[in-house]
Amino acid sequence: MSKLLRPLSALALVCLLAACQTPTSPPMSSSPEGFAQTAERLVLAGLDRSPEASISAGRYDRAGEVTLPDAASRAADLAFAEAGLATLARFDPTTLPPAQRIDHGLLKNRFESTRWQLQTFREWAWNPARYSVAGPIGLLLNTPYAPEAERLRAVSSRLARVPAYYAAARGNIDNPTPEHRELALTQSRGALTLLGPALRTRVAGSALSPAEQAEFITRLDAARAAIESWQAWLGTVAAQRPFRIGAELYEQKFRFDVQSPLTAAQLYDRAAAEKERLHADMDLRTRELWPRYLAGQPMPDDRLERIGRMVAHLSQQHVPREQFVAEIRRQIPLLAEFVRRKNLLEQDETRPLVVRETPPYMRGGGAIASISAPGPFNPTANTYYNVTPLDDFSAEAAASLLREYNHWVLQILNIHEAIPGHYTQLLHANKAPSLAKTLLRNGAMVEGWAVYAERMMLEQGWGDQAPEMWLMYGKWNLRVVTNAMLDIAIHTRGMTEAQAMDLMQREAFQEPAEAANKWRRARLSQVQLTTYFSGYADILDLRARRQAQLGTAFDLKTFHDQFLSVGSAPVRAIGDLMTGAARP
Repeated sequence: MSKLLRPLSALALVCLLAACQTPTSPPMSSSPEGFAQTAERLVLAGLDRSPEASISAGRYDRAGEVTLPDAASRAADLAFAEAGLATLARFDPTTLPPAQRIDHGLLKNRFESTRWQLQTFREWAWNPARYSVAGPIGLLLNTPYAPEAERLRAVSSRLARVPAYYAAARGNIDNPTPEHRELALTQSRGALTLLGPALRTRVAGSALSPAEQAEFITRLDAARAAIESWQAWLGTVAAQRPFRIGAELYEQKFRFDVQSPLTAAQLYDRAAAEKERLHADMDLRTRELWPRYLAGQPMPDDRLERIGRMVAHLSQQHVPREQFVAEIRRQIPLLAEFVRRKNLLEQDETRPLVVRETPPYMRGGGAIASISAPGPFNPTANTYYNVTPLDDFSAEAAASLLREYNHWVLQILNIHEAIPGHYTQLLHANKAPSLAKTLLRNGAMVEGWAVYAERMMLEQGWGDQAPEMWLMYGKWNLRVVTNAMLDIAIHTRGMTEAQAMDLMQREAFQEPAEAANKWRRARLSQVQLTTYFSGYADILDLRARRQAQLGTAFDLKTFHDQFLSVGSAPVRAIGDLMTGAARP
């Protein structure tokens, strides 16, 4: 494989993907073996074109190079996508083995999505938050893939291109949304923190030569000046574009991003039905718990009111503000031991999970927790569980978030983000049999697995089947359901902030701080909030089909290991592979 990792010129890549041939070279094979080689080359060629994507995937041979987000780069991206589609057209997916059929679909979707993004959606022109140099630099500084001096040289090389990077970004932006402009400013402040005094101290104590250190600091100063200039410029740019993208664009983006058999409108209807089911179940739990916690208080006639009263009462049980991150760190080994004891799926104890405070340059998007996982080319690197500390929150906002992430919900959050949720799934994905299934991640499968893991763990006894845990799970799962409803309604049905807050707070029992964060997040993204419910529902459906298909031979661990072994492919495609269904 090493010979495929060498960078190729743009012309060479287009020739490769379009199957350019010299008069004497043999034609590329359209057999399954030929497709396997072609698919790998397509994925690697895409990485070769993007040093940033390579760094995320764990390849560092071009870590010092920077992709400038200019018109020439977009033209090359479009040519790459068109050439990729031309190459894929040479293979009939119905003749390929099922596993390769998945790769064909993943690649085709990626290239078609790229073309749509560049020509139709054009987010590059109205979302300044797309432009940040901090992510790759942060990975290089925090990933010990090489001696520190070598990594600092790569960072220095990237810093040299920061002024040109932001100059290109300026040339793209035309009438951004106010929300994305504000996010860009927030992230830029985080980038300045990353490139702040601590980095200077680190360079001064490094093995870089005096000349290299001086060059680094000169480049660092120029990079900081470029970011500050970018911030100042953003403050002067007219920002009047509506954040709502409309039903037509939304359905198109949903099709590319989720790859679901349902339309967004159909998913909304299914989510609304699930909301009703959850309310009925939570009401039963509330009636069971009322004599224990609220004896002597009259039970309201209104279902949502009585559920809300019980949820609010239980939500007072939470960790102290200063122990929020520490408590998350404490729970991780307990979850790992439970999975081992119950024999729920394969784990890999050699791959570390590190709980850390969310780096400043990653904050501002509305999520309190996230996972930063290594790519398949550096699979033994740390996976980071990013947790935003509550230090910068007001007393009122912090108290609200602590009630939201109360004693029970915090456990479910850790299942979702860590074990056996995102952390576990992405470890398995890095071992998938093809690069396409590892790198071309389907968001609905990734998020859906994490949501499925929550319910599965409670079914298997985490929380001892306590009604309090199931009630709070219902509250948490309502977030998944209302995420989908909220996102679709905001972008396609004109949902107002007041309507969104009513859905989240009255019908999903969310705290004001959480609801405010979600309203912000829904204005900054599109479709992503639907992936949780879409993937979760598809996985539950698949499990039910396998249980019906196998009967008493069904084994939960086998189901989980088989499902995860395929990689981050669409759930429907994984289901076809597991059940033996034939779908072109």
